[in-house]
This record gives sequence, C-alpha cells and structure tokens, in this order.
Amino acid sequence: MSDVLELTRALISRPSVTPDDAGCQALLAARLQAAGFACEHLRLGEVDNLWATHGTCDGPTLVLLGHTDVVPPGPREAWHSDPFEPTLRDGLLYGRGAADMKGSVAAFIVAAERFVAEHPQHRGRLAVLLTSDEEGDAIDGVRRVADIFRERGERIDWCITGEPSSKARLGDLLRVGRRGSLSARLDVHGVQGHVAYPDKARNPIHLALAALDALASRRWDEGYEGFPPTSLQISNIHAGTGANNVIPGELEVLFNLRYNPHWNADRLVAECEGMLNAHGLSFDIRWHRSGEPFFTPEGPLRLAAREVLAAFAGADPEESTGGGTSDARFIAPLGAQCIEVGPVNASIHQVDEHVAVADLEALPDLYGALLERLLA
Repeated sequence: MSDVLELTRALISRPSVTPDDAGCQALLAARLQAAGFACEHLRLGEVDNLWATHGTCDGPTLVLLGHTDVVPPGPREAWHSDPFEPTLRDGLLYGRGAADMKGSVAAFIVAAERFVAEHPQHRGRLAVLLTSDEEGDAIDGVRRVADIFRERGERIDWCITGEPSSKARLGDLLRVGRRGSLSARLDVHGVQGHVAYPDKARNPIHLALAALDALASRRWDEGYEGFPPTSLQISNIHAGTGANNVIPGELEVLFNLRYNPHWNADRLVAECEGMLNAHGLSFDIRWHRSGEPFFTPEGPLRLAAREVLAAFAGADPEESTGGGTSDARFIAPLGAQCIEVGPVNASIHQVDEHVAVADLEALPDLYGALLERLLA
C-alpha cells in the first residue's frame, strides 16, 4: 500500500465531523516534525489549526492550505460501507473526506516530506496550514489564523489549496479565483390582521414582492475577467401563522449574493439596502460576510500550475473562478496569490464519497512538481 493511500485511510478513519479534528492534526504534525518542520498548534475556540513551516523567510513563502474536518455523513445505512471505515472497491477509495479533502491533505504531507528530504536547503519557506473549521462556520479557523498572521506580519507569497477542483480527470481544471459570498436575513415588518379586513392590516408579503423582484431580476454586472456575472438568489421565504385567514405581521427572507471583483461586500450592502428603502419597506436586515472575491493574475504561481497540470492531464487545464468558497478567501487578502488544485470533484458531500486510487497516488507527485518549480 502506498504511503499516501495509507495516510488517507488513517485520516478517514478519524470521524472529524466539523469542527472536531478527531486527532488528524496530531498525526500529521508528528510526521511533519519528524521531517524537520516547526509545528505550532493554534486552538481557537473549538477549532484546531496547525501551522507548520520549513525553511527561512529570506525567500518566498509557499503555503499548502487544507482542512481536516468533514461534513456529516448523513444516514449510515445509505452508504454501501461505513463512511469512517475507508474501503477499497474497484479502484476507488470510499469514505467521508476521501475527496474533500483528506486525500489532498495526505498528499500535501507526503509531497512536503519528499521535497524537504531532497532539498533540505530549499529557497524560501514551505508551510502547511490546516484547520478543522472549513466545512462549518469558518470563524475560528483560517479566518482567525489570518488575523493572527496579519498582526505578526507574516508574509505569504503563494498558496495552493487542495480543494477537489478537477472535473473529469486529475489536473484538467486550475482554479485561479473565487467569487465573494454575502448572505442576508431580511425581516419585513407589517401589521397582522384578519384577511377579511385588509384595511386594518399591512401584509408584509405584498409589500415586499416588488422589492424582492427588483433584487432578484437586477443585472448586477456583466462579469469580470473569467468571473461570471454577480448573482443574487433568494433561498428561503417564510411568513404566516399556518392559518389561511390571518394576514401575517412579519416576513422572513434569506438570500445570498455571489459576486465578482466588480463589487465588495460594503458596496453590495449599501446597494441592497438602498433598493429596499426605495420601496418604502419597514425592515431589519442582518448580513453575514463569508469572504471577498479573489483572483490570481498571470505570474509565477499560475504559470507553474498551468504547466504542471498540463503534464498530468495531457492538455492545458481550464482556468476557472467557478464554484463556491474556500479558505483561500482568507489568505488572499494577506497579499498571497492563490490557486486551487485537487482531485476530481464528483462525489463530495455525497453518500459514498470516493476518490480514484490512481489519482490519489499521483497527487503527491503533482504537488511535488509544483514545489520543485517554485522553491527548489
């Protein structure tokens, strides 16, 4: 059994449902320390974070960024094998986190061990940053670690995140940015009353319809350098007492904006609240800023990744800014160029999550080739 396969199996067997790390980082830190890395454990709230470094700050700092937490497996009986008992079937490794992203984390560690053994005096600094809060609230994980780094004056030049980015084969997609995410809970206030006496009530559903239509139908922009146009999606609407003869007094609406670098969160908040006010609504709104968009332009990191992935996939990778969010959104504001490279994204968060063993065993070589290009 290969080293990366064995390590991935060991990680899957630890039921690290967010934010519980379940001992994953201790296992990984022991290996990194044995390889000569200096390890710092940052326990923040209920979240474990690991910062491991090798080399000096005289040259560039390259960070391998990942997470040890996983989403809940759902009903165990829906799986063909226990989600926390790694199982090999037909060339695939099954288990929660196999693709998202314990396989990539294991590959990071193996690649880092090999690289520093071959290049003990490599230029710059190689670092590994792991959290147990990527799949959860993402408050006490990389978000807070980035604040600590900012206070310390830590410089990060390049960041490679191991999120499952490939589409059909390993290396066919290079993620060079992500949209920002901004969520809102809107409470529209009306006056409850009997449906037979609408003059004595104010129906918040009726009041809000035009405003919600304006938000949902607005063309926010035309896209930005490979980013799709900004999108607002209403995800939940709730009002009423359950009776059909009562006009509700309150309407609750949840919506989310995924936005490109034309916008930032503050501008979108002001724009949305201005539209709501223009429709004369009485409302309260609470915002959650998940992260600003980031984009890595042409440069050493993107060039190295394009060439390495082309060698593995047999063709130039698609360069994309699609998908949801990742912890790279907290590292990019530190001034780092960020990319995402990982296994095929076909089964993440699903029952019977899996990764191809052949891809898993190729990942350390892929990450190692990037380290060679950038730090050797």
